[in-house]
Amino acid sequence: MRRLAWIMLALLSACAPETVRQPAPWQPPTPPGPSAGPERLDLRPASFSDLPGWRDDSVGAALPALVRSCDRLVKLPFDRSIGRDGAGGTVGDWYSPCSAARRLSVNDHETVRAFFEAWFTPFLATNNGSADGLFTGYFEPELAGSRTKTARFTVPLLGKPKDLVERDGANGEPQVGRMVAGRFEPYPTRAEIEAGALANVAQPVAWVEDPVDAHILHIQGSGRIKLDDGNVLRLGVAGTNGHKFVGISRIMRDKGLIDDTSMPAVRSWLKSRPDQSRSLMAQNPRYIFYRQISGEGPLGSEGVALTPERSMAVDRKFVPLGVPLFLDTVEPSGKPLRRMVMAQDTGSAIKGPVRGDFFWGSGEAAFQQAGRMKSPGRYWLLLPKNRSPRIASVE
Repeated sequence: MRRLAWIMLALLSACAPETVRQPAPWQPPTPPGPSAGPERLDLRPASFSDLPGWRDDSVGAALPALVRSCDRLVKLPFDRSIGRDGAGGTVGDWYSPCSAARRLSVNDHETVRAFFEAWFTPFLATNNGSADGLFTGYFEPELAGSRTKTARFTVPLLGKPKDLVERDGANGEPQVGRMVAGRFEPYPTRAEIEAGALANVAQPVAWVEDPVDAHILHIQGSGRIKLDDGNVLRLGVAGTNGHKFVGISRIMRDKGLIDDTSMPAVRSWLKSRPDQSRSLMAQNPRYIFYRQISGEGPLGSEGVALTPERSMAVDRKFVPLGVPLFLDTVEPSGKPLRRMVMAQDTGSAIKGPVRGDFFWGSGEAAFQQAGRMKSPGRYWLLLPKNRSPRIASVE
């Protein structure tokens, strides 16, 4: 291993970056149109000079996210394929670049850039030939709360119920329900749960003050609770009730209640009308159950801590978790957002070959960015240059 490490370092230092032509002036990407057929990820080989903003990205900032994914990846079986169709090669193909990545400095952006150019090939992601996609944002909420119910904190965040059953359905998709008189039945909806359906089977892990903030936490998944004793409780998703997610902005738009469907505008409307907000939020049947997590967070679906502005949720049906991506989209202000990110999470609304949810971080500033982001864009997958042939296997 020591000999292999020295060889890899020599290769990295000897590899000069390829000639880079200046990118054309920025123009907003074309909004995605309807797919020409069944959604399918096609990868088009590209060069790093094709990536707009590649030379401008402080790419070393993505290194911690890459190393976290590598640490998880190399624990998997050597010959396991990466991605459902093996487009990312096998775990063994990632050993060398992952080993080289751990020897780099986050502050040495040019060396990190040379590392990616030496070890990876970019592939433009397309859906039936179209590279146009949609990119939204998400964040980690921070709420004031308590471990126990108080006069101020009256809204419970429930832990996973004792009677919740998860099993494989007939089509291979997971089913969530419970056994009633020996029969498997769907689990109660949000409205039923908030009316007390789980009073004897689910215990709160924390209590918060505002039902609207609690609902936003359910939408985002993970979150931080600033306790009244000064400590911080980090919560992760322990499970769901298995019902389909219906966004509150869609519910309100369909009823003609709002024109601005950004999350800041939705939050403001709901908080100003508490007599209507509970019944509207209850129309989203999905309910999230929580567990306390320790250490770094929030945790993404890959099982690693997310890195603010360097992690992204994808549809793992098309994009393998743990793969570097170069993103070309825009911030809510219209400013170009071009940088290296890692595919480290998933989301119920993140569906399609060219679809992403950009993780902005924690707190109110991240909420404002995430809640207003709905941008056209595209991305490139970065895959090892030395890659095993595709293997038809589930990741």
